[in-house]
This record gives sequence, C-alpha cells and structure tokens, in this order.
Amino acid sequence: MANRIPEEKVEQVRSAVNIADFIGQYVQLKKAGKNLFGLCPFHEERTPSFSVNEQKQIFHCFSCGRGGNVFSFIMDLENLSFPEAVVKVADFGHIDLPASYTAQSQPAAPKDQQQADLLKLYADSAKMYQHILVNTELGEPALKYLHERGLDDETIKTFGIGYAPANQLLLDFFKEHQTDYQLLRQSGLFIENQAGDLRDRFVDRVLFPIKDASGRVIAFSGRILKKSPNEPKYLNSPETKLFNKRSVLFNFDLARGPIRQQKSVVLFEGFMDVIAAYRSGIQNGVASMGTSLTDEQIYMLERVTDTLYVCYDSDMPGQKATDRALKLLGGNSRLNLGVIQMPDGMDPDEYLRAQGQEKFVQVFEDGKQTPTAFEMQYLKHDLNLQNTPDQLTYLQAVLQQLAQLSSSVEQDLYLNQLVAEFDLDKDDLKQQLRSLVGQQAVRRGGGHSDETQVAPPPAPAPLGPPPATVDGSTNSGPLSRVEKAERLLLYRLLNDHDVWLRVMAIAGFHFVHDSYQQILVYAEAYFKTHNQFDLGNFTDFMTDSDLQPVVTSLEFMDVANESSKEEIADLVNVIMNQQPLVEQINSKKAELTAAKQIGNRDLVQQLTLALIDLYRQQQQVQRADN
Repeated sequence: MANRIPEEKVEQVRSAVNIADFIGQYVQLKKAGKNLFGLCPFHEERTPSFSVNEQKQIFHCFSCGRGGNVFSFIMDLENLSFPEAVVKVADFGHIDLPASYTAQSQPAAPKDQQQADLLKLYADSAKMYQHILVNTELGEPALKYLHERGLDDETIKTFGIGYAPANQLLLDFFKEHQTDYQLLRQSGLFIENQAGDLRDRFVDRVLFPIKDASGRVIAFSGRILKKSPNEPKYLNSPETKLFNKRSVLFNFDLARGPIRQQKSVVLFEGFMDVIAAYRSGIQNGVASMGTSLTDEQIYMLERVTDTLYVCYDSDMPGQKATDRALKLLGGNSRLNLGVIQMPDGMDPDEYLRAQGQEKFVQVFEDGKQTPTAFEMQYLKHDLNLQNTPDQLTYLQAVLQQLAQLSSSVEQDLYLNQLVAEFDLDKDDLKQQLRSLVGQQAVRRGGGHSDETQVAPPPAPAPLGPPPATVDGSTNSGPLSRVEKAERLLLYRLLNDHDVWLRVMAIAGFHFVHDSYQQILVYAEAYFKTHNQFDLGNFTDFMTDSDLQPVVTSLEFMDVANESSKEEIADLVNVIMNQQPLVEQINSKKAELTAAKQIGNRDLVQQLTLALIDLYRQQQQVQRADN
C-alpha cells in the first residue's frame, strides 16, 4: 500500500524547483516588469497573457483564468493526479522520492473514459509492435532494413519504432483480451468492411509512433517494407478522437527541451530526417504531419521558441516546399525564419548516410541562410542567367524581395552581392530599389516614400496583464466596487494575520461572491494547522482546483504593501452593505421557484415584482459604488 506523500516532502520538492524553469520547458517566458510572460499553453492566443511570478512561485493566465503553483500547472496540462505531479516535478529537480511515495503516483481519474481507453489501446499496440520488431523472427526483415538505414537499437527504442507483420496479429491480440468491439472500431487501428468485420490497418509496415506533446502514442505512420504499385509508401492513422494531424508535430515531445536550450527549432520534411538529425546530436527537430504547417502547429512552436529553420530536401521539389513554407510562416507567425540546406540535392537522411556525422553537423553550423538569401537562389530556377531578358527578370524579382526588408544594412548586403555577380552600378540598383519601396508604400496606403528603408512594422503590444475578474479571467468591462473590495480584502486577510483576526471578529461577515467565501472557508481550516500563510502550500491545501486561479490572480494585483485600519474598515463596509440585498434576492428566488412548482400564479406574480424591485435596488447601489 502506497503511503501519502507528507506535506514536508511536498514542500521540499516545491521549494527546490524554480517554477519558471519547470514551466519554461513548455512555454517560452520573457521578463516584463516583475513577472515573466509567455503564450498560454492552455488556450491559443497571439498576445502573451500567461504570467509567472518567480518570487511567489505561482502562475496565472489573465486571459483564460488558469492559475496555481508548479504542481497545479502540470496537473492541468497533462491531466495528472497530485502525487503524480509531485513525482514529475521531483524528477525534474533531481530529487529522490522513496518508493513508498512514488508508488502512489497513479494517473488521475480520466475526465473522458473513452479517451483514456483509446490511449491505453495505442500504448499496448505500440508495445506489441516494437516487441515484434525487436524480439521475433517476424520482425527480422524490418529490423535489418532499419539497421541498414543507420538506426541502431537505442534509436529504435527511443522513438518506439515497431513492425506490423503481414499476418495481422493486432486484432487477435485485442480479441484475446476481450477488448470492446466499439472501441476497436473507433481507434483507427483497424479497417471495417461492410459486414462489420475488422482487420488490421497496418500490414507489413515499419511503424513510427505519433505522440502528443506529453509523449503519449496517439497514432502511427507506417512505411511499407516491400514496394507495391498498389500501396502508398507511407500510410498514416486516420483522424480519431485522439489524433488530429493539424495539431501534432512529430518528435515534439522529445524536441521540446532541446528547442528551449538551443532557442530554435528545425523543421524537417520527413520522420527519417528528424531521426537522422536526432542521432547526430541535432535534437531540436520536428516534422509536420502534412505538406505544410497549420496554424495550430505554428502556435505550438511559437510557445517555445522565437526562431525556426526550414530544412527540407535540397532537390527541386524540396526547394519549392521550402519556398511555400517560408511564405506561409512569414505571413502567419512571429517566428524569425532561416533555411538550412543539404548539399548536392540530398535530403538530410541521405546526406548523413553518404557523408557521415561530422559533415552533417557541420552543415547545421555553417549552412544557415536567411529567407532572402534562399529566395535569391531559388529565383534562379528555370532562368538562363546567360541571356539578358532572364537577367532582368531575375533582378526585378530580387529587388522586389529586398524592398520588403526593414533593415537597410541587410538591403545593402544583398545589393553588394548583385553588384559583384552581374557587374552592375550600385547607385542604379539603389535608385530602382528606392522606387519599388515607394510603390509598396503607396499600395499599403502609406503614401510615397523617399527613403530606401521600409518603415519598421509596428511594435508588438507590451507584455502585461489585462484586467481580471472574479474567476481570474479577462473581462472587457470593469469590476464593480464591491468585487474590487472583495479581492483586496481577501488578499489582506490571507497575507496579514492582524487583518485576519480583526475581520473574523466581525459578526455576520460574509463575502458577496461565493468564490471568495469558499476561499475564506478554506483559509479558516488552513490557519488551524498553519501559523503563517504560504501561497504554494495553500493552493495545494484547497481541494477545489477551480479556486486556485482565483487565489493566484489576487497575487498579481498592483496593491500597496502596507494596509491600514481605515482601508480595512472601508472594504468591509462596501461588502456588508451589499450582502443584505444579495440574501434577500436569493430568498425571493427560492420562494419564486416553489410558487411555480405548486402553480400559484398570483404568488408568482407577486414574488416576480418583488424580485424586480430588489434587482433595481441592487443596480442603484452598484451604480453608486462605481
């Protein structure tokens, strides 16, 4: 029987791990004032509203309202139980926990049982497929193929690569374990005929597990072992409740840490390119699940880095794909972009096998290009630069590219390259460039420009918290005076014991909003066993996880460090003047419900009028407060 993790051990783990370092694995954080800000991992946004306070070791999103400490962060992100979260944070901080504690780290009760069942189905399938590859005669041809492609056993294990044999073992395996038929149908692992019979989807294919950001298998991509004119080279799982290809990046689970360390991500074209780079030490690589990145995938990358390098095949189809990727990313992301190209028209996997690891790594160190440098090379495609018309076409196209640059230094660099390559007069090129810049300014509605340099884009909105509401989320409207008073008073109550004693001695004191009152009840219980308030400890103490964001949002308020008796008296007065009306309204609403149930129309009408009058009084008080 596993022991409950003692509070002192939980506190040891919490105090040993900096919340910013832990969350930094998932979110790129930047300093803004006293706090760190980044793009929220719980919802999609373009303006950072996710904040981390290192001093208090808490986080809060001013947009969606999520908040808490390091444990609640990973619990919400990966649906973990509290013991499981403690173990994960302890592992990050290299803190050893006794086996009696770690044994308790069982998964949280699933919010969606079907999803949990599907995840287990895929986990079991991945284990079986890898077992067949590594440990059976059936897998020997596939294992030989992978070894010939340069993959050693450790790499195969790291990526969970498996093999689906020709004799279809998966369906029999799950039938033997009496797995629900409907679950098998919905899993995407099988193909169903008109009669309702199932058969394995993947047959005689090397299987690459597709994992979510938490490293859980949610799909497969199968490469055919023996070429067939009637079969695709790669076969992917269909979209299911687990798998939406728009929201998945191959290897993101393993690459996230290296991306953060390297402060950049490399976008590859295929799985084998990612794996080849990984075993050569280039471990910040990912691949999309289609021909181009989606908005969802771009957002995943924007959360963890500012810089992306496109490393597609260097043959002409790969060049065209690179050009499309740069245009897509340039128009839909805030990422700084670059290009890495393998020499001799090879893809990364081919180049590694042909030239070896040292030269492969050297390309990543020395072969980085700006998008403009790539475009200058790409625009030469299908042109004969030995004849004058094609030269003019090329120069015009390049100057159009240079006109979009905001840096005059960068423009000058590329103009010098054109001067050297075509033996041109630089002043003529600058004049032509100036004309194109002016034309672009006119098209944008900015009028004519006499400057060579394009006006820089508007500065991004400053990082900072939007206004917060009762649940910690943003709201376009201002808070009422009553709610402002409740928030400030609750903050004082928790952080100043003298204020706590003074207010708790007031007969009949009660917060207007239920959330604040519930927190007050938790605080009463907390102070019976704790001499002083500790935010991280208190958020763990509250069993209602919905209240954690409310508490953490209080800590992000801009308030004076010191309080006064006058301030507290004013706050209490504002709150208690509202409370009688709230109680009357609740009482009348209960009476109205009962009158409706018994069908007393006269009483319903009477109570409705009374309730309207109470609401009117409440609005008058609120207007006066505001």
